[in-house]
Amino acid sequence: MTAAPSAEPGRTDPVGGKPRPRAVGILAGVALVSLLADLATKHLALATLTDREPVRLLGGLVYFSLTRNSGAAWSIGSDHTWVFPLITIGVVGWIVWMALRLRSLPWAISLGLVLGGALGNLTDRIFRAPSPFHGHVVDMISLFDPYGQVWPVFNLADSSLVSGVLLAVLLELTGRQRDGRRAGRDGDPADATATQAADQRERA
Repeated sequence: MTAAPSAEPGRTDPVGGKPRPRAVGILAGVALVSLLADLATKHLALATLTDREPVRLLGGLVYFSLTRNSGAAWSIGSDHTWVFPLITIGVVGWIVWMALRLRSLPWAISLGLVLGGALGNLTDRIFRAPSPFHGHVVDMISLFDPYGQVWPVFNLADSSLVSGVLLAVLLELTGRQRDGRRAGRDGDPADATATQAADQRERA
């Protein structure tokens, strides 16, 4: 009986293969929670802050101030609202493509936050007034000033996006790869053993 050929020296087959179901599940779960939280807070803001003066909290550190933004931060690009849904659709497509080889749980959280935030604002762009793909995003959180003079008024979708991007930068700086590897340690037996153990736990 002939033994199966061994893996190419310096490479480990278990790492970087098919996506890990747990990682993809976490990505989807984080995105869903982020999206639902954003939609709920926007609905609450519209119901309680419409035609009302900003609500002051924490001695003026935070204000709840309802605004509708046709552009990006500080109303940048407000005359070209239709561009933002197209950019968001591109981001969503990129995340779906990344999920095809996703094996890292920290990256799953990062991409889930970005996906949930992107979908939250995309929902506004498509379904809110004045028209599809020209909708204005509902913002309600302002820092240090009630009308966004210090920092742009934002929503939970924006917070989710920023948190996901910052986590992604941290993961890149620490060498964590989306396929479960660490930069510079592609052939490390410890990485392969850890990945095999995680896969066995998921199948159990």
